[in-house]
Amino acid sequence: QVQLVESGGGLVQAGDSLRLSCAASGGYISASTMGWFRQAPGKEREFVASVSRSGFERYADSVKDRFTISRNNAKNTAYLQMNSLKPEDTAVYYCARSNVPLTILQREYDNWGQGTQVTVSS
Repeated sequence: QVQLVESGGGLVQAGDSLRLSCAASGGYISASTMGWFRQAPGKEREFVASVSRSGFERYADSVKDRFTISRNNAKNTAYLQMNSLKPEDTAVYYCARSNVPLTILQREYDNWGQGTQVTVSS
């Protein structure tokens, strides 16, 4: 069973950047799609970005051109680089692993991390 641990969240000001990491253990992510999701207070969890085993990327419209998802299979880690952060990006961010290429559907992700809080002040 793959376990995922997110890190890198924190409190920043609007316009700042953060880099989230998702370290995997108990298995390798190299053959998996890795995704990032987020849940803001009072809202449902939503798709943010995913990256396929071959490096293809998908993004939610709300983060396109500001966020970049990447992976380092040698380190068994996925990343989410977040630039030009906005207060509406405030949420708990979760990483997840799927066997379905580039999926944005939460139900197709099998393993989830515990989440890391990102708070963006105006």
